[in-house]
Amino acid sequence: MRAWQVAELGEPAKVMRLVEVADPDPGPGQLVVKVLASPANFPDALMCRGLYQVKPDLPFTPGVELCGEVVATGGEVAGFRVGDRVLGGAVLPFGGFGELALMDVATTFPAPASLNDAQAASLYIGYQTGWFGLHRRSAIREGETLLVHAAAGGVGSAAIQLGKAAGARVIGVVGGPEKAAVARQLGADVVVDRHEADFVEVVKAETRGRGADVVYDPVGGETYARSTKCVAFEGRILVVGFAGGDIQSAALNHALVKNYSIVGLHWGLYNSYDPPAVRECHRVLTALADRCLIAPLVSKRLPLAEVAAGVQHLADGATVGRVVYDAGVPG
Repeated sequence: MRAWQVAELGEPAKVMRLVEVADPDPGPGQLVVKVLASPANFPDALMCRGLYQVKPDLPFTPGVELCGEVVATGGEVAGFRVGDRVLGGAVLPFGGFGELALMDVATTFPAPASLNDAQAASLYIGYQTGWFGLHRRSAIREGETLLVHAAAGGVGSAAIQLGKAAGARVIGVVGGPEKAAVARQLGADVVVDRHEADFVEVVKAETRGRGADVVYDPVGGETYARSTKCVAFEGRILVVGFAGGDIQSAALNHALVKNYSIVGLHWGLYNSYDPPAVRECHRVLTALADRCLIAPLVSKRLPLAEVAAGVQHLADGATVGRVVYDAGVPG
């Protein structure tokens, strides 16, 4: 089969190579799927650079999540059969950026019929992260104000839709007019272009000085530091990631005197610590998708030949929504 491989570490566009590789062979509890679609995720770029906490042996094929059609099953497989349309996580080194991929039954789920392949491929990581973050970790309530950073990106766009579905008032922070338009399209009640306005002042004005009840922060660094200036009394700052590159130290005395919580989220751990909760989350997300309350925003569909360029655009912060390898796109 053809697949993108990383044989050395560096920028995705320089180290990803489209090559012929052997087809994956499923082990116990595993599935081989024909890849229908696989979105670019920030961990894909970080793994290419050797900067992610998961460091697969070289060479490997990136593409940490996907939608696919089951073509072969290993032993000890129950609940799936050849021909099923599924979504979930890939088992590296056989990631989603190839014609075939390998999946574990434990992290594989039926793909909702209400979503096309590119949307279904994008439902797993970003939306599960958002659901666990908003509902399990920060316990968002109807009527609360949710501040979402990087609101036009893959993770932020999911948080906007999930926040609105939960009945929250959503303030989205973006960089540039194109991304501002996307955040509005996704349903954000207020959109702040950080190049044009100070989100701290906007949040204070929009909440009459109270501040945001929940801050959804996949950026970190100075974004986190400034968010502490506009979080509400008994608010929750949800630490989702550090896409900005800097890991800010938390001033715990400030959290004490202002009575807010700093809440970490490593969604992937739930696959080990609470698998039933992950399955329940997928059930809820499928129901929301079927009711048209959520739908991953796919901004660009790429043929296999253009995947490396797409991952590089994501790494450079030049994308909105999801950039997805779609096997149905010719090229």
